[in-house]
Amino acid sequence: MMFTRRHDIMLNKVMLMGRLGKDPEIKYLASGAAIATFNIVTDESWIDRNGQRVDHAEWHRIITFQRLAENCAHHIGKGSLVYVEGSLQTRKWIDQNGQNRYVTEVKAQKVLFLDRRRPDNQQNSMDSEWQPRRQERNDYSAQMPSDNPYQDNRVQGSDMNLGLGEVEEASF
Repeated sequence: MMFTRRHDIMLNKVMLMGRLGKDPEIKYLASGAAIATFNIVTDESWIDRNGQRVDHAEWHRIITFQRLAENCAHHIGKGSLVYVEGSLQTRKWIDQNGQNRYVTEVKAQKVLFLDRRRPDNQQNSMDSEWQPRRQERNDYSAQMPSDNPYQDNRVQGSDMNLGLGEVEEASF
């Protein structure tokens, strides 16, 4: 009899659709590779046992690399609706006080622009409707996390995959 070894299957896949809390921040490594970060909010609501409506917002930190980073920085901004596919990664760094800090983020391989904006220098009177749709139900910008491990313009961690990723635009 031949026995086969059982292999565990593992998957690290994230799919999110939400709105940006502010414009993407783009940085460049010494090698010239672009890195853009932005936060998106997803929300849900339900009726609790007392019949009261409960709203809950969850913030997700997104990181993009190279061409995908540049496209995100160019085409989307605060309030833009995006669909993101990627994987979760947790990074560790030491802050200014010598404390270990951690951040969990979505390393995006694909970003769909569900609405878009054009750069200011390309707009004219015909393009006035090309602004991103704004948050209608809540203004989440005051709740947005402010912790930014990239504030010193350097990305720490040796296991970063600087892949190209995909970028697409979609309109519904």
